Amino acid sequence: MASDAEPGRRRRCCGQDTPDVPKVPDSRGDSDGPRRSSLCDRHCAAINNVQGDLGDLGCHLHRPRVPPATSTPACYQQHSEEVCESCVVRTTLTAENAVEANKLSNNYKFGFKKWKSHVTARPWEDRSEIVKELYSDLNIIRGSGGSTLTCGNVLYLLLFGWWLSLLYVLVAAVMFVTVIGAPYGQLCWDLAGYFLWPFGKVIQKVEVPKCHQACEAGAGESSALLGGPTPRRWRPQCWAGTGYWHRASTVAWLFLGYPVLALAHGLVCVTAWLLIILIPVAKLSARAASRVLLLPPERVLIRRLRMTEVPLEGEVILCCYRAANPYYYKYAVDGINVFAVNLLPLVLVTLVLGYADSPNHLTGSAVKFTLALLSIMPLSYYIGMAIASISAQSNFAVGAVVNATFGSITELTFYITALIKGSREGNRCYAEVVKSALTGTLVGCVLFVPGLCMVIGGIRHQEQRFNSRSAGVSSALLFLSVGGVFAPTLFSKVYGKLVCGECHNVTQNPLGHYLCHNCHFDLMDNNGTLYYSHVQPLVYTVSILLPAAYLIGLFFTLKTHTHIYDIHISDCHMPGHHHSAVVHWSRWRALVILLLSTLCMSACADLATEHISPILTNSTISQYFIGVTVLAMVPELPEIVNGIQFALQNNLSLSIEIGNCIAVQVCMLQIPILVLFTIFYPTNFTLVFSDLHVYASMFSVVLMNYIFMDGKCDYFQGTVLVMVYFILLAVYFFAPSPSGC
Repeated sequence: MASDAEPGRRRRCCGQDTPDVPKVPDSRGDSDGPRRSSLCDRHCAAINNVQGDLGDLGCHLHRPRVPPATSTPACYQQHSEEVCESCVVRTTLTAENAVEANKLSNNYKFGFKKWKSHVTARPWEDRSEIVKELYSDLNIIRGSGGSTLTCGNVLYLLLFGWWLSLLYVLVAAVMFVTVIGAPYGQLCWDLAGYFLWPFGKVIQKVEVPKCHQACEAGAGESSALLGGPTPRRWRPQCWAGTGYWHRASTVAWLFLGYPVLALAHGLVCVTAWLLIILIPVAKLSARAASRVLLLPPERVLIRRLRMTEVPLEGEVILCCYRAANPYYYKYAVDGINVFAVNLLPLVLVTLVLGYADSPNHLTGSAVKFTLALLSIMPLSYYIGMAIASISAQSNFAVGAVVNATFGSITELTFYITALIKGSREGNRCYAEVVKSALTGTLVGCVLFVPGLCMVIGGIRHQEQRFNSRSAGVSSALLFLSVGGVFAPTLFSKVYGKLVCGECHNVTQNPLGHYLCHNCHFDLMDNNGTLYYSHVQPLVYTVSILLPAAYLIGLFFTLKTHTHIYDIHISDCHMPGHHHSAVVHWSRWRALVILLLSTLCMSACADLATEHISPILTNSTISQYFIGVTVLAMVPELPEIVNGIQFALQNNLSLSIEIGNCIAVQVCMLQIPILVLFTIFYPTNFTLVFSDLHVYASMFSVVLMNYIFMDGKCDYFQGTVLVMVYFILLAVYFFAPSPSGC
């Protein structure tokens, strides 16, 4: 998600300026030529107006730009045919290797998880200069670093520089007091000035001459590196090479000075790493504690770059120009985005605090519930990364099984644990919260996810186009799934008996008007004859038909009508793309991470449901609102981030498919699985929703289908979807709590 976010190369599919693509006559006859040519011209003109690209996923709308001298006629003929085909129905992609090609192809397959990040290591030469700078060590000297007075450097001074420098001064005083540690005292004094403002300075490891050579040369010899008298601290001594770790000064340093400074640098390193944009400061502190402070003091040289040239001999250990870099949100560790890395310790804290402090002595239920929800976000990321890695390195059958099995594991884990807890406590509120979360996921993925992607993508691109045919397939499945899911609800409204909690006669007339509260349709009248004889069989029928429809949709899009998602991996690769795949996670490693993340997800979901009860009981906010917002959208945050990144790369088709696929899976997979679960483990969950859920879901699907009708959109249409979503949230916020809560 981050390591591969530099701007991709843009290539238009076809256009007027295509001198490097020779014209090839149509081999299928003149009768078909004009029709095909006019259709291609219309598509090409539209695409050239948009100038879209598929972003830095390594996939591009491909037009060959290989010079004629280095290209074969066969390759030209192949691509001249593909130019028109790609304008009509085909998207031609280029990838660094076969594994990335599989991942890109899986992104366009219905039912597969859409993943933005690379699952293999990108070739270093293909990365932008911005990203190269992120991964470079702090030992590179630039020709001109520019001014060092920047906001990030001042922030470093205010957060770390002043007290770190003061600490070095105190340690220097202690080492001077010991007398034998005087060389380290002088080193700490020099480092105090360095860490107060390290920018534009360099720390170098100098080579000390041999002991006998130094003694023969005498104490007053000039330095060969600096060309002048050698400073007293840097003057080679006859004991310099006689066992650094056995010196008395080194022992005093390791016991009195180094532990305090190492602890301080460790604190700076962790804090700067968590702030992300200050990762250069974390690298600076880590290198200082592991390299600089463990060198003999006579081998450490500190100087300003603008005062003199760097010596030809000696190793540069530290050279920093900027304390902050806003592009570090792209930074990745072994393919894992830095945000997911930083949130991983939160999972451990949540599990330890949740299970070790069961009586809530340290923290309350609200804190534990919040931590459990926040822990779901990095776990969702790891599950998504593992699924994408396994699918990219496996055949289609294995990828389909993994996506179908673990694609909805995040949501199902929470729903099932909530239903189990509600069944044990005899509390119907948990079932209502699960229904609210299901509806919130459906509405959010239909309105909020594509709407937000349209708005953010529309800021960079005036108009964005997407595959209306693939969006039409998802829309049809959404209509079918929403109709099937809410069919038992509509049936109960028609044939159920309306029962109210309390009614008051407004006019004091027995035949007058009555004001009733807490009304609902009772399905258990006459010993539940209506429910057990009519509603429950309908629920089971729908739960069988919906997964069957999902399988038919998979067969339709992936087998019989693959041209809807026709993705072609170009055979004529661009220069620089002949690289072997170096995967971040092997299949076995990805499988282990997937299983461990699923296990941790189950534990976090158990903690969330364990500590949600006081929030539902004591909160003044409607339980509807809690379900449709927090419980529904927090697990989907990694998917939202992926959709935004696709939209910024003008690949809105995948942004829309992310929301549509989640919504379809909610109705066609998650709900039938919950119904199947209630057969073997009876709970209070019934497939009868409130009127608010029915109206919100149906209105959202109709509006989404209307917006996606023409295959193009802009930020205004996205704003409409987002505003409608917020209006529905306002309705849920002011709605009374459901019955049973």
